[in-house]
Amino acid sequence: MNKRLLILLSLAIVFLIGLVLAAILNVRILLFFTTALFLTLLGYYSLLTLAGLYNRLKRQEIPELESYPGVDILIPAHNEGVVIKDTIEAMTALNYPGDLQIYVLNDNSSDETGDIAGDFATTFKNVHHIQVPPGEPRGKSRVLNHGLSISSNKYYCVYDADNQPDSEALIKLVATAEKNKQSAGAVGYVRTINEQKNWLTRMISIEFQVFQLLMQSGRWQLFKTGSLTGTNMLVKRSVIEELGGYDPYAIAEDAELTLRITKAGYYLPIVPDSITWEQEPETLGVYLKQRTRWLQGNLYIVEKTLTEPGYFKGKLLVHSIHQLLVYVIFWLFLIISYVWFALGILDIFYIEYTYPLLFIWYLAYIVYTTQLFAAQATQRTFTPLNVFISVIMYFTYAQLFSYLFVRSLILYVKAKKNRQVIGWDKTQRFKSK
Repeated sequence: MNKRLLILLSLAIVFLIGLVLAAILNVRILLFFTTALFLTLLGYYSLLTLAGLYNRLKRQEIPELESYPGVDILIPAHNEGVVIKDTIEAMTALNYPGDLQIYVLNDNSSDETGDIAGDFATTFKNVHHIQVPPGEPRGKSRVLNHGLSISSNKYYCVYDADNQPDSEALIKLVATAEKNKQSAGAVGYVRTINEQKNWLTRMISIEFQVFQLLMQSGRWQLFKTGSLTGTNMLVKRSVIEELGGYDPYAIAEDAELTLRITKAGYYLPIVPDSITWEQEPETLGVYLKQRTRWLQGNLYIVEKTLTEPGYFKGKLLVHSIHQLLVYVIFWLFLIISYVWFALGILDIFYIEYTYPLLFIWYLAYIVYTTQLFAAQATQRTFTPLNVFISVIMYFTYAQLFSYLFVRSLILYVKAKKNRQVIGWDKTQRFKSK
């Protein structure tokens, strides 16, 4: 087990021991401490919601440029035959007046991905079918590094292999990036193309409207910080070269690169009107596998944040605190609340208290649900079914986080203990009807 992981686990154990001792010595102190932190967390996300609403309601003019720099579109693809045709068609339909080169980075696919990409490459002179050499570690980061090595334009833009961007999506990203001279690029918005498939896809869509759009807009409004989204994201080649390319061991390569870009002093402006449409998991099994991979990627980032210097300075402080709030503090609160609830139900442990805990639970539910409604209001996606789903999401969809976190943490620690590289787990695609 490496030194960084030992430090991380030691910090977690010390924190948990402290909570246990506090509970033994004075339960009221524990209640007061956790309540204060939880209210602070609710206040922070409420502030982001209000700032995000303000940002979304402002009229944002996209400037016209006298000339548009060259852009390379990079599309990592591994066995994407189900969706790749629609994706490449959407790329060729982009309205972009500058030089635009489209690279389908075929990562050793065994299905018809190569045949489809090859057909487009023979039809369109700016579409290139690139066979990525085999290598380790497997995953999107290594494929993108190869794509950067065979392309040359001023900017590159990443789209996942199931994406269908609006025709004006790219031009809006480039114009915004060029207007902000200290920017490393620009970040668009990802919408769910199969939202109406079932309740799960609707919940994912609503989640994205809150945490990928409204919260992103709020952080940009308050702190001028943005986060790369993995797709529909534009980055300057000079910046990625300065930073040494993608970390090949980072599963959440977008979040990891966001931290390094911010640490280097660059901006990532948010462009909500630059929209791409993406397919989301349609079954619970596919969803759990995808989110486990995402959480393992973010645990890698939390480990780096806690064990490497420089992550709590300047604008990077916002991202680092966000990582710790979501993937450490919030999860610990959930575990404490579950244990407390179970002990009370089983009549194993009982105290008299004066703190309005039930009121705080109601407040958490109201804040969460209000965020869902606020996001839908800005996107005009209110429907009777979406309203109903928003009401029940706190009790259903949101509660999956604890299971996913525990599952991801166990797999992450196990891989570290065995000195294994955490592998890439591709999301299963579904044929659009």
